[in-house]
Amino acid sequence: MFTPNKNYLRLQGSYLFSTIGKKVREYKEANPDKRVISLGIGDVTLPLCPAVIKALNKATEEMAHAGSFRGYAPDLGYEFLRSAIVANDYKARGCDIEIDEVFVSDGAKSDSGNISDIFGDNNKIAVCDPVYPVYVDSNVMGGRTGEYNPEKEGFDGVVYMPCTAETGFLPVIPDEALDIIYLCFPNNPTGGTITKDELQKWVDFAIEKKALIIYDAAYEAYITEENIPHSIYECEGAKKCAIELRSFSKNAGFTGTRLGFTVVPKTLTYDGVSLNQLWARRHGTKFNGAPYIIQRAGEAVYSEEGKKETKEQVQYYLDNAKIISDGLAKAGYTVFGGKNAPYIWLKTPDNMKSWEFFDYLLEEKNIVGTPGVGFGPHGEGYFRLTAFGTKENTETAVKRITGQ
Repeated sequence: MFTPNKNYLRLQGSYLFSTIGKKVREYKEANPDKRVISLGIGDVTLPLCPAVIKALNKATEEMAHAGSFRGYAPDLGYEFLRSAIVANDYKARGCDIEIDEVFVSDGAKSDSGNISDIFGDNNKIAVCDPVYPVYVDSNVMGGRTGEYNPEKEGFDGVVYMPCTAETGFLPVIPDEALDIIYLCFPNNPTGGTITKDELQKWVDFAIEKKALIIYDAAYEAYITEENIPHSIYECEGAKKCAIELRSFSKNAGFTGTRLGFTVVPKTLTYDGVSLNQLWARRHGTKFNGAPYIIQRAGEAVYSEEGKKETKEQVQYYLDNAKIISDGLAKAGYTVFGGKNAPYIWLKTPDNMKSWEFFDYLLEEKNIVGTPGVGFGPHGEGYFRLTAFGTKENTETAVKRITGQ
């Protein structure tokens, strides 16, 4: 008789954004005359840039001819894309990453959930609170946590590192020993950032404790200030203790075409076991590669035209973030983020609960955002808005929220 994976039964309800989507659908069905603006899920709105479209079209045409047709992609990804990644994202920033340390995938969300496959189920994990839900949920599915604890609003066996306004929404290095530490900067959901000096402390801690850092750098393209690292490998010794996740979704608009990559250094070992080799084995067994035409599109992101055009798109979203941040601050809201990230993290007014504020915005202002408590108990009393809408919708949303 078959048995299910009972770890899934520990998960609480549906995925956060699925819950939001259901509530919004129900509201729209009941109020078809209302124009609802979404600043909730972090999906981009600008079309793919011309350089990417050109590469997509060219690669698609190649697939129509026997001499240039491509079938299954290489396990790690095509060399033309991995070479471009190494040269532009790492060598250009002084990071000594090699091509066989880069694994191309269909996105950072997939990798952030799948990376735990190569770890034992007895590892103690630590996450920021608030946190991107995939980090915790994927470890629950893998049996690395205890049961959900209603009193602490989290899972037993997981170390939740509070990120509050008092800490600048940065985690404080804990006293206890940890095995796997998830960090995301610029941060989703708070929009917070970490300096190179502060990140170096985490690297030093991980090396000392023989811990591993899983570093999500999906939003590095939005960094505008100096001394904020774009990669954890800018820190000394990071290749001994860190895996880095990257995405083409937010820097180049690939949310609908799906492309990302993970860096697993060959120097990253445990008791003689190479994590690079383990991830390569997992990758080759469970993944057939991102499509050729999508990888060619990814390569075009690193062309001179692609760099210019995607930089303009990132700036468009940063301008939206400023519109939201400035508009809400002027109206008396307490706001964070938005300067080096496409997310604005705001304190709910009048001590409203996060879901109360969600319902208020949806029903009274016809605006969709994300309740902070959906990212963890320390997100209660906060709310996330994204800058990925159109400028027109962003301006309209701010006027609705502020009543101006």
